[in-house]
Amino acid sequence: MRAGLVQLTVGDDPVANLAVTQVRIAEAVAGGAGFVLTPECTNLLSSNRTHQRSLMRHEDQDQTLAALRDQAAKAGIWLLIGSLGVLTQDADGRFANRSFLIAPTGDIAARYDKIHMFDVNVSETEVYRESAGYRPGTKAVVAETPFAKIGMTVCYDVRFPHLYRRLAQAGAQIITVPAAFNHITGAAHWHTILRARAIETGCFILAPAQTGFHPETNGKGRNTYGHSLAVAPWGEILTDAGTEPGVTFVDLDLDAVTKARARVPSLFHDREFTGP
Repeated sequence: MRAGLVQLTVGDDPVANLAVTQVRIAEAVAGGAGFVLTPECTNLLSSNRTHQRSLMRHEDQDQTLAALRDQAAKAGIWLLIGSLGVLTQDADGRFANRSFLIAPTGDIAARYDKIHMFDVNVSETEVYRESAGYRPGTKAVVAETPFAKIGMTVCYDVRFPHLYRRLAQAGAQIITVPAAFNHITGAAHWHTILRARAIETGCFILAPAQTGFHPETNGKGRNTYGHSLAVAPWGEILTDAGTEPGVTFVDLDLDAVTKARARVPSLFHDREFTGP
């Protein structure tokens, strides 16, 4: 299976973002990808909760989801929509940061709501409280496809290795990590932490990312790190997209999963222990 990792620089206008995303997906299909992946926040990247609420829709009314499902069906591809911000029925009004796996029929094969919220103090001027606007998911997901079992995660999840171990032990051969990774933490940790998750699990790690400066209509904005990565089960970086928007390709041979796990079968060596 050839995978195409789409790297984007979205803003806070879902209509404009969709047009660019569709062009990139078409490029991935033209390059032979049967599995195409987009980053976290494919439809909208904004820090303004009022602006988000005015533009987000419930899943069944989201125009980005509908359009990309249709595009996947027409192209006959598997499509991971890294995540969309969608409205929920939650009493507190918080959104969901939801990843979608779309089958070649256009049907939604699996959904995953990001479990771990990015509530951090990156610096004195960069403070994030994702949980103020988004409610965390509660369920880990491994999706069955004809070409692989896929564990679904989103961005900040990558700092919680127990989730990845659980997915691998449940059969995942590929784990997806769509991201809008902060440029400061990305420079410090992105490559290392994704390689670690691959080595620990013996999975392919596919991490399509947002990149560059993301302007907002209220005059603010943020920077993301880019460097969409594909990492092999033995830890080798297979592709690195750098910092420009575009598509990078990787050919996946799942025999590499079997070989890596046979060499170091640590997934099967868990032992009970006490303390602390």
